[in-house]
Amino acid sequence: MLPTLMPETAKFQQDVNLGRVLVVEDEELIRDTIALSLAEEGYEVVIAEDGRKGLELVCKPPNREAGYAETVSFDLIILDLMLPYVNGLDLCRLIRHEGNSIPILMLSAKGSETDRVVGLEVGADDYLTKPFGMRELIARCRALMRRHRHAQFHTQDSVLRFHEIALYPQECRVTVRGSEINLSPKEFRILELFMSHPRRVWSREQLIERVWGPDFMGDSKTVDVHIRWLREKLELDPSHPEYLLTVRGFGYRFG
Repeated sequence: MLPTLMPETAKFQQDVNLGRVLVVEDEELIRDTIALSLAEEGYEVVIAEDGRKGLELVCKPPNREAGYAETVSFDLIILDLMLPYVNGLDLCRLIRHEGNSIPILMLSAKGSETDRVVGLEVGADDYLTKPFGMRELIARCRALMRRHRHAQFHTQDSVLRFHEIALYPQECRVTVRGSEINLSPKEFRILELFMSHPRRVWSREQLIERVWGPDFMGDSKTVDVHIRWLREKLELDPSHPEYLLTVRGFGYRFG
C-alpha cells in the first residue's frame, strides 16, 4: 500500500530524489502511470485526483494533523485540464495569482491551437496533448525544471535576465541589448514584477495593487500608459511587441 501524505493523496519516492513533482489528474490509470514513471527516474511524486486537493497542496498552509509539519513545496506541477471541483485552468490561474512561479505542465485531450493558447495564457509553461508517450513527458519535465532552476540562479545572483534584457534590482538599472535605458520608478517596478514572474498574466487591478498600492485612487488606464512607455523603451517595434504582450480579456504578460 502506498504511503499517504494527505488523505487520498499518495506519494511515490525513490532513493535518488531529483525533485518533487505534483501530479493532479483525475484518471487513475494515467495518474499512476505518470507517477510510477517519474518515480523510476528518481523524482519524488505526490498525486492528487482533483483540483481541490491540488489547490490544498499548493496554496494552503500545512496541516499538522494530516501527518506532516513542514510546508510542502514542489519543483513542478503536472496538471490535467479537465478536473473535478476546480478545473485545470482555474487552478493554474489561482496558483499564479498567489505569485507562485513553479513550472506547470498542462495535460489535455483537447489539442486545438485555441486550447493550447488559453492554457499558456493563464500561466502554464508547457502543454502536452493526450495521448502522449512517457519519454516525451519526462523530457518536458526535465526541461521545465532545468529552465526554472536556471532562472532562479539568475534571480539569486541579484540580476533578472530575459533574452536581451537585464534588470539589476539593487542598482535600479536596466540594460536592453547591452545599452542602459532610463526608467521611471513605476516603470522599473512594473518591469521587475514582470521579469520575476515570466509568462504570468497580470490584470490591471493586480498591477495597480502591486505597483501603486491599494490606496491608489486613479484610473486603471494608467497601467496601459505605463505599458506603452515601457514598450517604447524595450521593444524594437513597440507596435509588434516581443516582450510585453497583451492578453485580451485578461491583462498583460511578459515573455
